[in-house]
Order: sequence, then C-alpha cells, then structure tokens
Amino acid sequence: MGVEIERKFLVRGDAWQALGAPVYFRQGYLSSHKERTVRVRIEGERAVLTIKGRSVGATRSEWEYPIPLAEAAQLLDGLCEQPLIEKCRRRIAVGRHVWEVDEFLGANAGLVVAEIELGAEDEAFDKPEWVGQEVTDDARYYNSNLIRHPFSNW
Repeated sequence: MGVEIERKFLVRGDAWQALGAPVYFRQGYLSSHKERTVRVRIEGERAVLTIKGRSVGATRSEWEYPIPLAEAAQLLDGLCEQPLIEKCRRRIAVGRHVWEVDEFLGANAGLVVAEIELGAEDEAFDKPEWVGQEVTDDARYYNSNLIRHPFSNW
C-alpha cells in the first residue's frame, strides 16, 4: 500500500510564478466520496489513475498507475463527475522538498494552493515567503470537493 503525507497551504503574492514552468492539468473523479476517491488526471503528456483512501490528519493511503492518454481523455469526457478540475501546476524546489503550486482555472479561478509531500507528519520543512495559511484540514480545498463547491461560489 502506498501512503501520502501531504500538507496544503494557501499562496500569497505572485513571487512563485517566476520559480517554475507551468504544466496544464485536467482531472476528474470517478468517485469523490470522503472514504475513497478515484481520480483520472492528464498532466501535460502523461495520464494517471489514482486511488486514495480517507484522510487521517495529513496522511492517507494512495495508489497511482499510468494509463494511456487517449483512455484518460475518454474517461474524463465520458465517465467522470462534472465539471472537471483544470489547473496549472508549478513544481518548485525549496530546501530538501519540492512544493507543488496549483493555480486553478475555470470555476475555481483565483484559488492558488501549495502542497508539500513529507515522509512524516511532523517532518520539518522550509516554508517560503509566498506560502501562507495552512488549509490541510479544511475540506473545502480538496480537489474532489471543488467540483461540487467551486471557489467562485464561496
């Protein structure tokens, strides 16, 4: 079983924009229940199917598998819950870690979130100046919830 330990933060300012090249993401959910999510994602020229368990703190089980790009597009357009999540992601190295900064598009435009994956929930990490308030435990910021409750409606 895979395990993901991830903390999530709001982003402030725009200094982060010059620190990484954006990659366009398109993702949807075959299942978006809090007990389990099954996600299809196209990130640039790569496609993956990801299965995640329920979050306990910043930790949850996770499995990810590459899938053919054409099949991912069919799943996104034909089977996934709508609307889809669209965003541009930048990967930014800071200290020993890589921050993933997601700038959301469409109904979630204006939302920018930074995530960091850790080896343990209490692992120390460098927090850049553009990283703001932590929202790890705020379910509104889960991508699977943004399809039903987009940021533009808050």
